[in-house]
Amino acid sequence: MAASTFQLCGVKGNDVAVAVATRRSLHCEPRIRFAKFAKSGVFVSGEKVTSLLSVTCKATTTKSDVLVENNKKNNNNATEENDGDFDETETSSSFTCVMKFGGSSVASAERMREIANLILSFPQERPIIVLSAMGKTTNKLLLAGEKAVSCGVINVSEIEELGFIKDLHLRTVDELGVDRIVIAKHLEELEQLLKGIAMMKELTKRTQDYLVSFGECMSTRIFAAYLNTMGVKSRQYDAFEIGIITTDDFTNADILEATYPAVAKRLHGDWVSDPAIPIVTGFLGKARKSCAVTTLGRGGSDLTATTIGKALGLPEIQVWKDVDGVLTCDPNICSQATPVPYLTFDEAAELAYFGAQVLHPQSMRPAREGDIPVRVKNSYNPNAPGTLITKGRDMSKAVLTSIVLKRNVTMLDIVSTRMLGQFGFLAKVFSTFEDLGISVDVVATSEVSVSLTLDPSKLWSRELIQQELDNVVEELEKIAVVKLLQNRSIISLIGNVQRSSLILEKAFHVLRSHGVTVQMISQGASKVNISLVVNDSEAEQCVRALHSVFFESELSEFKKEYKTGNGSCLEVS
Repeated sequence: MAASTFQLCGVKGNDVAVAVATRRSLHCEPRIRFAKFAKSGVFVSGEKVTSLLSVTCKATTTKSDVLVENNKKNNNNATEENDGDFDETETSSSFTCVMKFGGSSVASAERMREIANLILSFPQERPIIVLSAMGKTTNKLLLAGEKAVSCGVINVSEIEELGFIKDLHLRTVDELGVDRIVIAKHLEELEQLLKGIAMMKELTKRTQDYLVSFGECMSTRIFAAYLNTMGVKSRQYDAFEIGIITTDDFTNADILEATYPAVAKRLHGDWVSDPAIPIVTGFLGKARKSCAVTTLGRGGSDLTATTIGKALGLPEIQVWKDVDGVLTCDPNICSQATPVPYLTFDEAAELAYFGAQVLHPQSMRPAREGDIPVRVKNSYNPNAPGTLITKGRDMSKAVLTSIVLKRNVTMLDIVSTRMLGQFGFLAKVFSTFEDLGISVDVVATSEVSVSLTLDPSKLWSRELIQQELDNVVEELEKIAVVKLLQNRSIISLIGNVQRSSLILEKAFHVLRSHGVTVQMISQGASKVNISLVVNDSEAEQCVRALHSVFFESELSEFKKEYKTGNGSCLEVS
């Protein structure tokens, strides 16, 4: 079949194929010869090719010859599908994966072009795209809101952060050749919202969530419009309008079970009636009771991606970051950090919770429940293999996977003889934290004492203030002697805790040689984490020393005996 216009993976173009099986994206370049390749789910002139598609472009040719062999199936019958109940098993014919891109991946017009090319370099995929706000936008929105509280209505238009946001987004649409109208309404509404905050002299959590939602709402509209100008049929979605239903806990809402069927029905239904690549806002939801916009906490776009993946039962969830996957430690602390090829969901969750910035702490739950692999990749280096996170793997010969540092931790030592032989004491302790809304990280107990650390942020949104800490101590002193220790760090050793004797032997030897005293030790219930508490001032030195012993020294007993390489917990060959 000869065709001057074709559609490939939802991509329309003239005279030249968009991508080849080798995952190179080549747009509007006529002097290229393409090898034939077989892919399912490819559309040509509105028809679905279920077998072989080959495209040949000669050096001087302005028309592409598209040869379609074997069975062809008309897709129009799909529009006759359910007006009634939704069948989740039918989503497999709609989408193949979720691709989530963070703020640094869409931080400029240039980066958006690169991401568009990256997406189109996978012609075999029919992705759902989840985007964060453009880089720095969320922080700027929060600062703008804080300034609006005290600046007065007349001065809102002069807020520096508002000017930055306007300039960034208008410059981006201009450079991409997108009509400014796609974000003009949002920029106007943003300024009006800030004036409302200035008038009320108050920024509530509910208003704050609505304020920061403008970042994702604008980035997705710009990107969808850009893809459409390229001939790639795309459709923008606000997460709070497609069925992501949450609790009313503003700034840190939880996603509810009703989300999954609602999201699947909406996205699949729209695809059936009018196929287009969905571009979805990350980080956002709609409160069940108030119907107001909510946010899922910092890094919540990861949670959006895994939620959509579970809702549609997709084969894979891809999280594209600015690093080569999950690393053996923070590269800003240790330049020798290397990617970890494989992780379990439990390991990834522990890494995220205890400080790794690659994933949102709650994002693994939907993927684990749906048993959907999560692949962490680098949008700056797409050829890097990244990290594959799955439900399980052979841990029999695994040792250490990664070292994570969590700074600015507050530690409490609680001592009381009332604990001895009594019941209910710990319940009283933890009810105090529940009443004050403060999260506890690590716990260690003995017969007459309990030591614990407090999350340095309250509800993932703001730092614990001294008044809250004073309230904690005041309440606990009613039942025990309390010692408050600040400026501590948690070093978490993530790996196979069944080998904890080896890990601890090595760790304490290293720390002792550097004159470091461990003030608290705890083994997580997940069986993949050992946490050590040290002074903030010693923490980075400790991480570098531990990383050197466990991951860098080719002569170390660790590598001689277990040969795991890169801390990847790979099986010994």
